[in-house]
Amino acid sequence: MAFRLAVRRGAHSFAAAAAPRPAAAATSSPMFVGRPAVAAKVSAAMGMGMRRFHASPRSFIEVGDPIPNLEVLHEGSPGNKVNLAKEFETADGVIVGVPAAFSGACSEKHIPSYIKSPKLKDAGRVFVVSVNDAFVMKAWADQLDPTHESGIRFLADPAGEFTKALDLGFDAPAIFGGMRAKRYALVVKDGKVKSLHVEPDNTGTNVSLADKVLGEA
Repeated sequence: MAFRLAVRRGAHSFAAAAAPRPAAAATSSPMFVGRPAVAAKVSAAMGMGMRRFHASPRSFIEVGDPIPNLEVLHEGSPGNKVNLAKEFETADGVIVGVPAAFSGACSEKHIPSYIKSPKLKDAGRVFVVSVNDAFVMKAWADQLDPTHESGIRFLADPAGEFTKALDLGFDAPAIFGGMRAKRYALVVKDGKVKSLHVEPDNTGTNVSLADKVLGEA
């Protein structure tokens, strides 16, 4: 009888030791006795860690999403702010994102494909957005479209806030000094994204040129 009781006690002890303890039990340690504030902080930190571990990665803007309602873009000067969500309340159109004003592919191929496109007049409002300051964007617009007959508007995203809201930025410190916009085009209808054309390598010109985009505008 004594042997059987010892076995039972031994089995019970093993099971108790093997059973996982809930996370909250960590704060019942003697080191937290009489220190409820510290225990609460530790418990909160543990919960936050678990949430971070299980959080899924954020993806960029999708078809059907509204355009971010932000007053962060500048046109011509820092004092002239443009809200694209409001611009698309009364018209459809296209947002064209570029990595950098005056860069080779942007100046020689990407934006000229829109300026020269025969479909531009039917595309609605067209905006070019880059993580540059307003003065750089104005100078670039004057170079690419001196008479401004195309109607394309060039907007600066100086702090990259609009680009971050779309989650269409990428880090390129060795080339551009910091975060820049991927090369992309968003066709907008009724204030929401109708289609996305995002270059898979961030800077190429395979899916975001006018002939691939304006047919859907």
